Amino acid sequence: MADLKQVLRGLIEPMMDQPETLRIEQEGDENRKDVVLKVHANRSDIARLIGRKGSMASSLRQVMSISSHSDHRHIVIKFEQD
Repeated sequence: MADLKQVLRGLIEPMMDQPETLRIEQEGDENRKDVVLKVHANRSDIARLIGRKGSMASSLRQVMSISSHSDHRHIVIKFEQD
């Protein structure tokens, strides 16, 4: 079972101007079917991660969904600015 926070961090950090501000919180434990990952970063990086019309956020959600498919889990990603 992959550590979902580390997988998401690996996808997000290269896209950020200030990766040191990145903080990812996981709601729910590893055994639950629904897992919520909250991404916290500064305003400009959050805007970049969401993308125009949410295209980047949608892509990140799809990749994370595929990575958790074998574990039969549903991943929700929420973006919040610090």
